[in-house]
Amino acid sequence: MSSDYYEVLGVARDASADDIKRAYRKKAMKLHPDVAGPGSEEAFKEAQEAYEVLQDPQKRAVFDRGGDPAHQGAGGFGDAGFGGGGFDFTNLVDAMFGGGSPFGGQGGSRRGPRSRVRRGQDALVRLRLTLAEAVFGVTKPLDVDTAVVCPKCHGKGSDGDSEPVTCTTCEGAGEVITVQRSFLGDIRTTQPCPTCRGYGSVIPNPCSECSGEGRVRTSRTINVKIPAGVDDGNRIHLDSQGEVGPGGGPAGDLYVELSVAPHEVFRRDGANLEMAIEVPMTAAALGTTVSVRTLEADREDMDEDQSSVEVEIPAGTQSGARIVVEGRGIPRLRGGGRGDLGVSLLVRTPTKLDGHQKDLLREFAESRGEHEGRASVHTSGSKGVFSRLKEAFGG
Repeated sequence: MSSDYYEVLGVARDASADDIKRAYRKKAMKLHPDVAGPGSEEAFKEAQEAYEVLQDPQKRAVFDRGGDPAHQGAGGFGDAGFGGGGFDFTNLVDAMFGGGSPFGGQGGSRRGPRSRVRRGQDALVRLRLTLAEAVFGVTKPLDVDTAVVCPKCHGKGSDGDSEPVTCTTCEGAGEVITVQRSFLGDIRTTQPCPTCRGYGSVIPNPCSECSGEGRVRTSRTINVKIPAGVDDGNRIHLDSQGEVGPGGGPAGDLYVELSVAPHEVFRRDGANLEMAIEVPMTAAALGTTVSVRTLEADREDMDEDQSSVEVEIPAGTQSGARIVVEGRGIPRLRGGGRGDLGVSLLVRTPTKLDGHQKDLLREFAESRGEHEGRASVHTSGSKGVFSRLKEAFGG
């Protein structure tokens, strides 16, 4: 027995289990005979012995009291996962990375066969909405092409009463070990069994409908409830409505991504709706009240009195002015009522006048001192006017 196992591994006497494990991994990679040469065999065995003792709380306690843990019925120290005649590359990588390596299971143990029943993948589909459907909400049927449980074998994968049998290649382990010669010696690696693909069993009589998969692809229709106020790019999450997993496993989730078609009249701006109307020059000058359609007019279940709203246009209104109708915009998804309806006004100048109308306009212009046709440069607030006109025309 070594005089001091702590000194062999290079750790303090109060070192934690993780500190001891890290120190041993470092030593194992440095001193293994197939890596460092035959001259390191004794030092490697000594490191193995030290680790076997210090990683076991009972053996460590015996050693700390001055006893000999080798006589505690715990077995010898000659292997520790690195047997003679070459070494298991899986265990060497485990010594470096702490198990779970891509070559095998933790501590050199096998992972075992994988289950045929697994959760299905999530699915993403897209759904086109009208602006009215997005604003007020709707329940729409959606055709989904996805995997469902096989109706013939009900997910079992085998035909009739037949059952899967143990794979003769891996004897049910789901893995096989291959040996490859190298300068390090015989390198053994673990990989999924090529016969059963890691399942540990094979299906001698697979279902004729799903070919042993336990699921088939089909098209089905589901009803999707769209809440009021959704916007372009929003997603609806439907739990367990996605792909059924292999072996009839639990279905994944379905995500419905929404797109909203442009409207010929209304434009969305956050929680507000924007529209533009034309008014005659005389109406803008004298003031008037006009009836303006609302987005509710696109709904078949809406009363006529909700399909329009009266908008008062003050006398002297200029082209590009915006009148706000409160509460006739878009419902907010997280509550807080509805946005507003913005009505931008475009003052329409007449293009065809008869002689009498021209005389009246000349008389009107003379009365206002505008008959000479002088123009003035507008500066204050001109940017805002142009911006409103651009928005009104959908720019």
